[in-house]
Amino acid sequence: MNFIKSNLKLIIGICAICLVVMIFFVTLRAQQNLEDGDLRNWTTASESRRLATAEIMGGSAETAELMSGCITKMASLPDSGRFKIRDAASLCAVGIALRDAQ
Repeated sequence: MNFIKSNLKLIIGICAICLVVMIFFVTLRAQQNLEDGDLRNWTTASESRRLATAEIMGGSAETAELMSGCITKMASLPDSGRFKIRDAASLCAVGIALRDAQ
Protein backbone atom coordinates (compact mmCIF):
# COMPACT_ATOMS: atom_id res chain seq x y z
CA MET A 1 0.00 0.00 0.00
CA ASN A 2 2.88 2.31 0.79
CA PHE A 3 4.35 1.64 -2.69
CA ILE A 4 1.13 2.74 -4.40
CA LYS A 5 0.94 5.95 -2.37
CA SER A 6 4.52 6.91 -3.09
CA ASN A 7 4.33 6.20 -6.83
CA LEU A 8 0.75 7.29 -7.57
CA LYS A 9 1.79 9.97 -10.09
CA LEU A 10 3.97 7.50 -11.95
CA ILE A 11 1.18 4.91 -12.13
CA ILE A 12 -1.33 7.49 -13.37
CA GLY A 13 1.18 8.72 -15.98
CA ILE A 14 1.81 5.21 -17.29
CA CYS A 15 -1.94 4.52 -17.50
CA ALA A 16 -2.49 7.80 -19.39
CA ILE A 17 0.26 6.96 -21.90
CA CYS A 18 -1.23 3.49 -22.45
CA LEU A 19 -4.65 5.03 -23.03
CA VAL A 20 -3.29 7.52 -25.58
CA VAL A 21 -1.44 4.76 -27.45
CA MET A 22 -4.58 2.60 -27.57
CA ILE A 23 -6.70 5.49 -28.88
CA PHE A 24 -4.04 6.24 -31.53
CA PHE A 25 -4.02 2.68 -32.85
CA VAL A 26 -7.82 2.41 -32.86
CA THR A 27 -8.20 5.62 -34.89
CA LEU A 28 -5.36 4.62 -37.20
CA ARG A 29 -7.06 1.34 -37.94
CA ALA A 30 -10.43 3.03 -38.48
CA GLN A 31 -8.98 5.37 -41.10
CA GLN A 32 -7.77 2.63 -43.47
CA ASN A 33 -8.90 2.84 -47.05
CA LEU A 34 -12.15 1.12 -47.84
CA GLU A 35 -10.89 -0.64 -50.96
CA ASP A 36 -8.94 -3.16 -48.91
CA GLY A 37 -11.46 -3.56 -46.12
CA ASP A 38 -14.33 -5.88 -45.33
CA LEU A 39 -18.01 -5.14 -45.68
CA ARG A 40 -18.03 -4.49 -41.93
CA ASN A 41 -15.94 -1.39 -42.67
CA TRP A 42 -18.39 -0.37 -45.39
CA THR A 43 -21.33 -0.22 -43.01
CA THR A 44 -19.46 2.00 -40.56
CA ALA A 45 -18.06 4.40 -43.18
CA SER A 46 -19.64 7.76 -43.99
CA GLU A 47 -21.66 8.24 -47.16
CA SER A 48 -19.01 10.47 -48.73
CA ARG A 49 -16.30 7.83 -48.19
CA ARG A 50 -18.60 5.21 -49.68
CA LEU A 51 -19.28 7.27 -52.80
CA ALA A 52 -15.58 8.10 -53.24
CA THR A 53 -14.64 4.44 -52.93
CA ALA A 54 -17.39 3.37 -55.33
CA GLU A 55 -16.20 5.95 -57.85
CA ILE A 56 -12.61 4.73 -57.57
CA MET A 57 -13.60 1.08 -57.94
CA GLY A 58 -16.26 1.64 -60.57
CA GLY A 59 -14.19 3.92 -62.73
CA SER A 60 -16.87 6.52 -63.41
CA ALA A 61 -18.83 9.10 -61.50
CA GLU A 62 -22.07 8.14 -63.29
CA THR A 63 -22.20 4.67 -61.78
CA ALA A 64 -20.74 5.57 -58.36
CA GLU A 65 -24.12 5.99 -56.66
CA LEU A 66 -25.47 2.78 -58.18
CA MET A 67 -22.35 0.86 -57.17
CA SER A 68 -22.48 2.31 -53.65
CA GLY A 69 -26.09 1.17 -53.30
CA CYS A 70 -25.22 -2.28 -54.60
CA ILE A 71 -22.34 -2.72 -52.15
CA THR A 72 -24.53 -1.42 -49.31
CA LYS A 73 -27.16 -3.99 -50.23
CA MET A 74 -24.51 -6.75 -50.18
CA ALA A 75 -23.27 -5.51 -46.80
CA SER A 76 -26.77 -5.83 -45.36
CA LEU A 77 -26.93 -9.55 -46.16
CA PRO A 78 -26.43 -11.91 -43.21
CA ASP A 79 -22.89 -13.26 -42.70
CA SER A 80 -21.39 -10.92 -45.29
CA GLY A 81 -19.12 -9.02 -42.91
CA ARG A 82 -15.95 -10.88 -43.86
CA PHE A 83 -16.53 -10.46 -47.61
CA LYS A 84 -14.02 -8.05 -49.19
CA ILE A 85 -15.28 -4.74 -50.55
CA ARG A 86 -13.12 -5.21 -53.65
CA ASP A 87 -14.91 -8.47 -54.44
CA ALA A 88 -18.33 -6.95 -53.85
CA ALA A 89 -17.45 -4.02 -56.12
CA SER A 90 -16.37 -6.34 -58.93
CA LEU A 91 -19.63 -8.27 -58.67
CA CYS A 92 -21.57 -5.01 -58.75
CA ALA A 93 -19.54 -3.78 -61.73
CA VAL A 94 -20.41 -6.96 -63.66
CA GLY A 95 -24.08 -6.49 -62.79
CA ILE A 96 -24.01 -2.88 -63.93
CA ALA A 97 -22.27 -3.83 -67.18
CA LEU A 98 -24.87 -6.53 -67.85
CA ARG A 99 -27.67 -4.08 -67.13
CA ASP A 100 -26.18 -1.52 -69.50
CA ALA A 101 -25.68 -4.14 -72.25
CA GLN A 102 -29.39 -4.89 -72.44
